[in-house]
Amino acid sequence: MRVVVFSWEYPPLSVGGLAQHVYDLTLAMAQQQIELHLITRGNPDTPSYERVQGVHIHRVNPFKVSSTDFVTWVMQLNMAMIEKAASLFQELGPVDIIHAHDWLVAYAAKVCKHSYRIPLVSTIHATEWGRNNGLHNDIQRHISDIEWWLTYESWHVICCSHYMQGQLSHIFQLPADKLTIIPNGVEPKNFQYNNQSPVKREKFASPHEKIVYYVGRLVPEKGVQVLLRAIPKIIKYHPNTKFVIAGKGPFEQDLKNLAAEIGVLNKVYFTGYVDDLTRNSLYHYADVAVFPSLYEPFGIVALEAMAAQTTVVVSDNGGLDEIIQHGINGMKSYTGNANSLSDSILHCLFDSNSAQQMKTRAYRDVLEKYNWSTIAQQTLKVYQKVIEADQRAAWKGLDKPKLYGNVVRH
Repeated sequence: MRVVVFSWEYPPLSVGGLAQHVYDLTLAMAQQQIELHLITRGNPDTPSYERVQGVHIHRVNPFKVSSTDFVTWVMQLNMAMIEKAASLFQELGPVDIIHAHDWLVAYAAKVCKHSYRIPLVSTIHATEWGRNNGLHNDIQRHISDIEWWLTYESWHVICCSHYMQGQLSHIFQLPADKLTIIPNGVEPKNFQYNNQSPVKREKFASPHEKIVYYVGRLVPEKGVQVLLRAIPKIIKYHPNTKFVIAGKGPFEQDLKNLAAEIGVLNKVYFTGYVDDLTRNSLYHYADVAVFPSLYEPFGIVALEAMAAQTTVVVSDNGGLDEIIQHGINGMKSYTGNANSLSDSILHCLFDSNSAQQMKTRAYRDVLEKYNWSTIAQQTLKVYQKVIEADQRAAWKGLDKPKLYGNVVRH
Protein backbone atom coordinates (compact mmCIF):
# COMPACT_ATOMS: atom_id res chain seq x y z
CA MET A 1 0.00 0.00 0.00
CA ARG A 2 1.26 3.46 -0.93
CA VAL A 3 0.04 6.51 1.00
CA VAL A 4 0.71 10.23 0.59
CA VAL A 5 0.25 12.29 3.75
CA PHE A 6 -0.14 16.07 3.98
CA SER A 7 0.70 17.86 7.24
CA TRP A 8 1.62 21.50 7.76
CA GLU A 9 3.96 20.66 10.64
CA TYR A 10 6.46 17.90 11.30
CA PRO A 11 9.55 17.84 13.52
CA PRO A 12 11.68 19.86 13.89
CA LEU A 13 9.01 22.43 12.90
CA SER A 14 6.43 21.98 15.65
CA VAL A 15 3.70 24.39 16.69
CA GLY A 16 1.47 22.08 18.71
CA GLY A 17 0.81 18.40 19.23
CA LEU A 18 0.01 17.70 15.58
CA ALA A 19 3.68 17.47 14.57
CA GLN A 20 4.45 14.79 17.15
CA HIS A 21 1.26 12.90 16.26
CA VAL A 22 2.17 12.78 12.57
CA TYR A 23 5.77 11.81 13.37
CA ASP A 24 4.81 8.91 15.63
CA LEU A 25 1.93 7.70 13.49
CA THR A 26 3.89 7.68 10.22
CA LEU A 27 6.76 5.78 11.85
CA ALA A 28 4.34 3.20 13.23
CA MET A 29 2.55 2.92 9.88
CA ALA A 30 5.86 2.36 8.08
CA GLN A 31 6.41 -0.65 10.37
CA GLN A 32 3.12 -2.05 8.98
CA GLN A 33 4.88 -2.36 5.60
CA ILE A 34 3.16 0.72 4.17
CA GLU A 35 5.06 3.00 1.79
CA LEU A 36 4.54 6.46 3.24
CA HIS A 37 5.37 9.79 1.63
CA LEU A 38 4.82 12.92 3.75
CA ILE A 39 4.59 16.36 2.18
CA THR A 40 5.15 19.04 4.81
CA ARG A 41 6.56 22.49 5.47
CA GLY A 42 10.28 23.13 5.49
CA ASN A 43 12.70 26.00 5.99
CA PRO A 44 16.32 26.73 5.03
CA ASP A 45 17.58 24.61 7.94
CA THR A 46 15.70 21.42 6.99
CA PRO A 47 16.49 19.09 4.05
CA SER A 48 14.03 19.09 1.17
CA TYR A 49 14.04 15.30 1.30
CA GLU A 50 15.04 12.75 3.89
CA ARG A 51 14.05 9.26 4.91
CA VAL A 52 13.16 8.85 8.59
CA GLN A 53 12.93 5.20 9.67
CA GLY A 54 11.25 4.20 6.43
CA VAL A 55 9.10 7.33 6.00
CA HIS A 56 9.85 9.53 2.97
CA ILE A 57 9.76 13.20 4.03
CA HIS A 58 9.32 15.83 1.30
CA ARG A 59 9.54 19.44 2.52
CA VAL A 60 8.40 22.54 0.69
CA ASN A 61 8.55 26.28 1.39
CA PRO A 62 5.49 28.52 0.95
CA PHE A 63 5.57 30.68 -2.17
CA LYS A 64 7.66 33.76 -1.46
CA VAL A 65 4.97 36.36 -1.93
CA SER A 66 4.06 38.73 0.87
CA SER A 67 1.00 37.51 2.76
CA THR A 68 -1.42 39.80 4.52
CA ASP A 69 -2.51 37.24 7.09
CA PHE A 70 -2.10 33.63 8.23
CA VAL A 71 -4.88 32.29 6.00
CA THR A 72 -3.17 33.75 2.92
CA TRP A 73 0.12 32.21 4.04
CA VAL A 74 -1.62 28.83 4.37
CA MET A 75 -2.87 29.11 0.79
CA GLN A 76 0.68 29.84 -0.40
CA LEU A 77 1.92 26.77 1.49
CA ASN A 78 -0.77 24.66 -0.19
CA MET A 79 0.25 25.91 -3.63
CA ALA A 80 3.82 24.81 -2.94
CA MET A 81 2.52 21.43 -1.71
CA ILE A 82 0.48 20.95 -4.89
CA GLU A 83 3.53 21.78 -7.01
CA LYS A 84 5.55 19.17 -5.12
CA ALA A 85 2.76 16.61 -5.25
CA ALA A 86 2.47 16.90 -9.03
CA SER A 87 6.06 15.79 -9.58
CA LEU A 88 5.91 13.22 -6.77
CA PHE A 89 2.78 11.49 -8.10
CA GLN A 90 4.38 11.24 -11.53
CA GLU A 91 7.47 9.66 -9.99
CA LEU A 92 5.62 7.24 -7.70
CA GLY A 93 2.93 5.83 -9.94
CA PRO A 94 -0.29 4.50 -8.33
CA VAL A 95 -1.14 5.86 -4.88
CA ASP A 96 -3.83 4.17 -2.78
CA ILE A 97 -4.73 6.80 -0.17
CA ILE A 98 -4.24 10.51 0.50
CA HIS A 99 -4.29 11.38 4.22
CA ALA A 100 -4.71 15.03 5.28
CA HIS A 101 -4.17 16.36 8.79
CA ASP A 102 -6.38 19.37 9.58
CA TRP A 103 -7.62 22.29 7.48
CA LEU A 104 -4.18 23.75 6.84
CA VAL A 105 -3.58 21.23 4.02
CA ALA A 106 -7.16 20.99 2.73
CA TYR A 107 -6.53 22.68 -0.63
CA ALA A 108 -3.58 20.47 -1.56
CA ALA A 109 -5.37 17.30 -0.48
CA LYS A 110 -8.55 18.17 -2.38
CA VAL A 111 -6.74 19.08 -5.60
CA CYS A 112 -4.76 15.83 -5.56
CA LYS A 113 -7.85 13.78 -4.74
CA HIS A 114 -9.72 15.00 -7.81
CA SER A 115 -6.73 15.29 -10.15
CA TYR A 116 -5.68 11.68 -9.64
CA ARG A 117 -8.98 10.17 -8.36
CA ILE A 118 -7.40 8.90 -5.16
CA PRO A 119 -9.63 8.54 -2.07
CA LEU A 120 -9.02 11.06 0.69
CA VAL A 121 -8.94 10.34 4.42
CA SER A 122 -8.61 13.21 6.89
CA THR A 123 -7.81 13.50 10.58
CA ILE A 124 -9.42 16.45 12.34
CA HIS A 125 -7.39 17.26 15.44
CA ALA A 126 -9.39 20.30 16.57
CA THR A 127 -12.02 22.71 15.27
CA GLU A 128 -12.04 26.48 15.01
CA TRP A 129 -15.46 26.46 16.68
CA GLY A 130 -14.10 24.55 19.64
CA ARG A 131 -10.91 26.58 19.99
CA ASN A 132 -12.86 29.81 20.24
CA ASN A 133 -16.04 28.56 21.91
CA GLY A 134 -17.98 29.58 18.82
CA LEU A 135 -17.29 31.58 15.66
CA HIS A 136 -17.00 35.31 16.33
CA ASN A 137 -15.49 36.89 13.21
CA ASP A 138 -15.06 36.38 9.48
CA ILE A 139 -11.63 34.72 9.77
CA GLN A 140 -12.92 32.13 12.23
CA ARG A 141 -15.97 31.45 10.05
CA HIS A 142 -13.72 31.11 7.00
CA ILE A 143 -11.44 28.57 8.73
CA SER A 144 -14.47 26.63 9.96
CA ASP A 145 -15.80 26.53 6.39
CA ILE A 146 -12.50 25.05 5.19
CA GLU A 147 -12.67 22.45 7.97
CA TRP A 148 -16.18 21.50 6.87
CA TRP A 149 -15.05 21.39 3.24
CA LEU A 150 -12.20 19.01 4.10
CA THR A 151 -14.56 16.64 5.94
CA TYR A 152 -17.01 16.84 3.02
CA GLU A 153 -14.30 15.94 0.51
CA SER A 154 -12.98 13.10 2.70
CA TRP A 155 -14.14 9.56 2.15
CA HIS A 156 -13.63 8.95 5.85
CA VAL A 157 -12.77 11.17 8.83
CA ILE A 158 -10.68 10.14 11.83
CA CYS A 159 -10.93 11.94 15.16
CA CYS A 160 -9.24 11.29 18.49
CA SER A 161 -12.04 11.15 21.05
CA HIS A 162 -15.78 10.75 21.61
CA TYR A 163 -15.75 14.45 22.44
CA MET A 164 -14.43 15.31 18.98
CA GLN A 165 -16.84 12.87 17.35
CA GLY A 166 -19.68 14.78 18.99
CA GLN A 167 -18.28 18.12 17.85
CA LEU A 168 -17.87 17.01 14.24
CA SER A 169 -21.35 15.50 14.18
CA HIS A 170 -22.83 18.68 15.63
CA ILE A 171 -20.83 21.36 13.81
CA PHE A 172 -20.46 19.73 10.39
CA GLN A 173 -23.39 17.27 10.48
CA LEU A 174 -21.10 14.38 9.62
CA PRO A 175 -22.90 11.02 9.53
CA ALA A 176 -21.81 8.41 12.05
CA ASP A 177 -20.62 5.95 9.40
CA LYS A 178 -18.14 8.52 8.08
CA LEU A 179 -16.37 8.90 11.45
CA THR A 180 -13.92 6.66 13.27
CA ILE A 181 -12.43 7.37 16.70
CA ILE A 182 -8.74 6.48 16.97
CA PRO A 183 -6.98 7.89 20.06
CA ASN A 184 -3.63 9.57 20.06
CA GLY A 185 -0.67 7.68 21.42
CA VAL A 186 2.62 8.31 23.14
CA GLU A 187 6.09 6.77 23.02
CA PRO A 188 7.16 6.28 26.66
CA LYS A 189 10.88 6.19 25.89
CA ASN A 190 10.66 9.82 24.70
CA PHE A 191 9.72 10.92 28.22
CA GLN A 192 12.17 8.96 30.32
CA TYR A 193 14.33 10.83 32.80
CA ASN A 194 18.02 10.91 31.97
CA ASN A 195 20.08 10.27 35.11
CA GLN A 196 22.90 12.28 33.56
CA SER A 197 20.69 15.32 32.99
CA PRO A 198 22.46 18.61 33.75
CA VAL A 199 19.06 20.12 34.62
CA LYS A 200 19.01 20.27 38.43
CA ARG A 201 15.95 20.43 40.64
CA GLU A 202 17.33 23.29 42.75
CA LYS A 203 17.11 25.60 39.74
CA PHE A 204 13.32 25.48 40.02
CA ALA A 205 12.47 24.88 43.67
CA SER A 206 13.97 24.60 47.14
CA PRO A 207 14.58 21.08 48.51
CA HIS A 208 11.66 21.38 50.95
CA GLU A 209 9.19 22.54 48.26
CA LYS A 210 6.93 20.27 46.24
CA ILE A 211 6.57 21.06 42.55
CA VAL A 212 3.32 21.51 40.62
CA TYR A 213 4.18 21.51 36.92
CA TYR A 214 2.46 22.72 33.75
CA VAL A 215 3.97 22.42 30.28
CA GLY A 216 2.36 23.56 27.07
CA ARG A 217 1.40 26.56 25.00
CA LEU A 218 0.47 29.70 26.88
CA VAL A 219 -2.89 30.45 25.29
CA PRO A 220 -6.24 31.08 27.02
CA GLU A 221 -7.78 27.71 26.10
CA LYS A 222 -5.07 25.84 28.03
CA GLY A 223 -6.46 27.24 31.29
CA VAL A 224 -3.21 28.24 33.01
CA GLN A 225 -5.09 31.25 34.40
CA VAL A 226 -7.29 28.77 36.32
CA LEU A 227 -4.18 27.18 37.83
CA LEU A 228 -2.90 30.61 38.93
CA ARG A 229 -6.22 31.37 40.61
CA ALA A 230 -6.00 28.02 42.44
CA ILE A 231 -2.61 28.87 44.01
CA PRO A 232 -3.80 30.94 47.00
CA LYS A 233 -5.86 28.04 48.38
CA ILE A 234 -3.09 25.51 47.68
CA ILE A 235 -0.41 27.50 49.51
CA LYS A 236 -2.81 28.20 52.36
CA TYR A 237 -2.92 24.48 53.14
CA HIS A 238 0.45 23.48 51.66
CA PRO A 239 2.76 26.53 51.82
CA ASN A 240 5.87 24.71 50.64
CA THR A 241 4.74 24.40 47.03
CA LYS A 242 6.34 25.83 43.88
CA PHE A 243 4.51 26.17 40.58
CA VAL A 244 6.61 25.70 37.45
CA ILE A 245 4.98 26.85 34.20
CA ALA A 246 6.92 25.82 31.09
CA GLY A 247 6.16 26.98 27.58
CA LYS A 248 5.60 30.13 25.62
CA GLY A 249 2.75 31.80 23.81
CA PRO A 250 0.86 35.05 23.29
CA PHE A 251 -0.85 34.78 26.71
CA GLU A 252 2.43 34.74 28.68
CA GLN A 253 2.50 38.36 29.77
CA ASP A 254 -1.17 38.28 30.74
CA LEU A 255 -0.45 35.27 32.96
CA LYS A 256 2.48 37.03 34.62
CA ASN A 257 0.31 40.08 35.22
CA LEU A 258 -2.39 37.89 36.73
CA ALA A 259 0.10 36.14 39.04
CA ALA A 260 1.30 39.56 40.25
CA GLU A 261 -2.27 40.79 40.69
CA ILE A 262 -3.20 37.75 42.79
CA GLY A 263 0.00 38.10 44.78
CA VAL A 264 1.53 34.70 43.95
CA LEU A 265 4.28 35.71 41.51
CA ASN A 266 6.96 34.69 44.04
CA LYS A 267 5.52 31.15 43.99
CA VAL A 268 5.53 30.79 40.22
CA TYR A 269 8.49 30.07 37.93
CA PHE A 270 7.79 30.92 34.27
CA THR A 271 10.54 29.04 32.43
CA GLY A 272 9.72 29.99 28.86
CA TYR A 273 10.38 27.37 26.19
CA VAL A 274 12.00 24.16 27.47
CA ASP A 275 13.79 21.52 25.41
CA ASP A 276 12.97 17.82 25.70
CA LEU A 277 15.71 17.15 28.27
CA THR A 278 14.47 19.92 30.55
CA ARG A 279 10.84 18.91 30.03
CA ASN A 280 11.55 15.32 31.04
CA SER A 281 13.67 16.38 34.01
CA LEU A 282 10.82 18.56 35.26
CA TYR A 283 8.35 15.69 34.87
CA HIS A 284 10.71 13.62 37.04
CA TYR A 285 11.05 16.31 39.70
CA ALA A 286 7.37 17.26 39.76
CA ASP A 287 4.96 15.91 42.35
CA VAL A 288 1.97 16.77 40.17
CA ALA A 289 1.53 17.65 36.48
CA VAL A 290 -1.52 19.85 35.91
CA PHE A 291 -3.44 20.45 32.65
CA PRO A 292 -6.50 22.63 33.36
CA SER A 293 -7.60 23.09 29.74
CA LEU A 294 -10.81 24.89 28.83
CA TYR A 295 -10.78 23.19 25.41
CA GLU A 296 -8.91 19.98 24.69
CA PRO A 297 -9.96 17.73 21.78
CA PHE A 298 -7.75 14.92 23.09
CA GLY A 299 -5.07 15.96 25.55
CA ILE A 300 -1.90 14.24 24.39
CA VAL A 301 0.06 16.21 26.99
CA ALA A 302 -1.69 14.19 29.69
CA LEU A 303 -0.44 10.99 28.03
CA GLU A 304 3.06 12.42 28.01
CA ALA A 305 2.91 13.09 31.75
CA MET A 306 1.51 9.60 32.32
CA ALA A 307 4.34 8.14 30.23
CA ALA A 308 6.82 10.13 32.33
CA GLN A 309 5.22 8.52 35.43
CA THR A 310 4.09 11.79 36.98
CA THR A 311 0.79 12.06 38.86
CA VAL A 312 -1.72 13.94 36.68
CA VAL A 313 -4.50 16.42 37.44
CA VAL A 314 -6.70 17.59 34.55
CA SER A 315 -9.96 19.43 33.89
CA ASP A 316 -12.96 17.28 33.01
CA ASN A 317 -12.95 18.68 29.49
CA GLY A 318 -12.94 17.06 26.07
CA GLY A 319 -10.53 14.20 25.57
CA LEU A 320 -8.95 14.71 28.99
CA ASP A 321 -12.21 13.62 30.57
CA GLU A 322 -11.98 10.33 28.63
CA ILE A 323 -8.32 9.62 29.39
CA ILE A 324 -8.44 10.18 33.15
CA GLN A 325 -10.59 8.15 35.55
CA HIS A 326 -10.95 10.25 38.67
CA GLY A 327 -9.02 8.79 41.59
CA ILE A 328 -7.85 5.78 39.54
CA ASN A 329 -5.24 6.96 37.03
CA GLY A 330 -5.32 10.67 37.91
CA MET A 331 -7.50 13.41 39.33
CA LYS A 332 -10.09 15.56 37.57
CA SER A 333 -11.49 18.98 38.38
CA TYR A 334 -14.44 20.95 37.08
CA THR A 335 -13.46 22.89 33.97
CA GLY A 336 -12.63 26.52 34.73
CA ASN A 337 -13.14 26.03 38.49
CA ALA A 338 -10.08 27.09 40.48
CA ASN A 339 -11.49 25.79 43.78
CA SER A 340 -12.08 22.32 42.33
CA LEU A 341 -8.61 22.34 40.75
CA SER A 342 -6.94 23.29 44.04
CA ASP A 343 -8.74 20.43 45.85
CA SER A 344 -7.50 17.84 43.34
CA ILE A 345 -3.93 19.15 43.51
CA LEU A 346 -3.99 19.20 47.33
CA HIS A 347 -5.18 15.59 47.37
CA CYS A 348 -2.08 14.57 45.41
CA LEU A 349 0.27 16.66 47.57
CA PHE A 350 -1.06 15.31 50.87
CA ASP A 351 -1.83 11.68 49.96
CA SER A 352 1.41 10.27 48.53
CA ASN A 353 0.08 6.68 48.55
CA SER A 354 -2.89 7.62 46.38
CA ALA A 355 -0.64 9.66 44.06
CA GLN A 356 1.70 6.69 43.65
CA GLN A 357 -1.13 4.28 42.87
CA MET A 358 -2.64 6.64 40.31
CA LYS A 359 0.59 7.21 38.41
CA THR A 360 1.33 3.46 38.38
CA ARG A 361 -2.08 2.74 36.87
CA ALA A 362 -1.68 5.63 34.43
CA TYR A 363 1.62 4.24 33.14
CA ARG A 364 -0.01 0.85 32.62
CA ASP A 365 -2.80 2.52 30.63
CA VAL A 366 -0.21 4.19 28.42
CA LEU A 367 1.39 0.85 27.62
CA GLU A 368 -1.87 -1.00 27.02
CA LYS A 369 -4.23 1.56 25.45
CA TYR A 370 -2.17 4.30 23.85
CA ASN A 371 0.68 2.53 22.05
CA TRP A 372 1.37 3.54 18.45
CA SER A 373 1.48 -0.01 17.09
CA THR A 374 -2.19 -0.52 17.98
CA ILE A 375 -3.10 2.93 16.65
CA ALA A 376 -1.32 2.19 13.36
CA GLN A 377 -3.28 -1.05 12.98
CA GLN A 378 -6.55 0.80 13.56
CA THR A 379 -5.57 3.42 10.96
CA LEU A 380 -4.65 0.70 8.48
CA LYS A 381 -8.15 -0.79 8.88
CA VAL A 382 -9.63 2.58 7.91
CA TYR A 383 -7.38 2.72 4.84
CA GLN A 384 -8.38 -0.81 3.80
CA LYS A 385 -12.08 -0.06 4.24
CA VAL A 386 -11.79 3.06 2.09
CA ILE A 387 -9.76 1.31 -0.61
CA GLU A 388 -12.34 -1.48 -0.85
CA ALA A 389 -15.16 1.06 -1.17
CA ASP A 390 -13.15 3.04 -3.70
CA GLN A 391 -12.94 -0.01 -5.97
CA ARG A 392 -16.73 0.08 -6.29
CA ALA A 393 -16.95 3.85 -6.81
CA ALA A 394 -18.49 5.41 -9.90
CA TRP A 395 -15.30 7.27 -10.78
CA LYS A 396 -13.55 3.93 -11.34
CA GLY A 397 -15.52 3.63 -14.56
CA LEU A 398 -13.89 6.78 -15.89
CA ASP A 399 -10.52 6.94 -17.57
CA LYS A 400 -7.70 7.67 -15.15
CA PRO A 401 -5.84 10.94 -15.75
CA LYS A 402 -2.64 10.49 -17.73
CA LEU A 403 0.53 12.34 -16.88
CA TYR A 404 2.61 14.10 -19.49
CA GLY A 405 5.57 15.85 -17.90
CA ASN A 406 4.09 17.81 -15.00
CA VAL A 407 0.74 18.38 -16.76
CA VAL A 408 -2.35 16.30 -16.08
CA ARG A 409 -4.48 15.58 -19.19
CA HIS A 410 -7.73 13.67 -19.38
